[in-house]
Amino acid sequence: MATTRNAVAHWEGSLLEGAGHVSLASSGVGTFDVTWASRAEAPEGRTSPEELIAAAHAACFSMALSSALAKGGTPAAALDTSVEVDFQPGQGITGIRITVAGDVPGLDAAGFAAAAEGAKENCPVSQALRAVPITLHLA
Repeated sequence: MATTRNAVAHWEGSLLEGAGHVSLASSGVGTFDVTWASRAEAPEGRTSPEELIAAAHAACFSMALSSALAKGGTPAAALDTSVEVDFQPGQGITGIRITVAGDVPGLDAAGFAAAAEGAKENCPVSQALRAVPITLHLA
């Protein structure tokens, strides 16, 4: 079954002095404040498009890896995924790093590495972000 999710952004003012907020409209989970400073300098209690991309990528990658492990006969007891998205003003998103650790009974390190690499290549968010270098690190 196909789904469509929706987020809404409202911005007021110029890029450097303005501010806005992003609402997760489909789920109603929350509204997050955004500013140029929170994107290019420091979080200051606000999010950025890159942090939201990192969250989406971490969730998608974890789901893809969980699915692959279960289909391979070695379901994960637990997966912990961290995604870092680099933003360089004037260049855009320049890199993405996925770090994952897992508790997968019955699977050796080589098997886990292969499954994680497959998830990195095949999760829908990774596929959407192919224009950016994505690296994988096993914790």
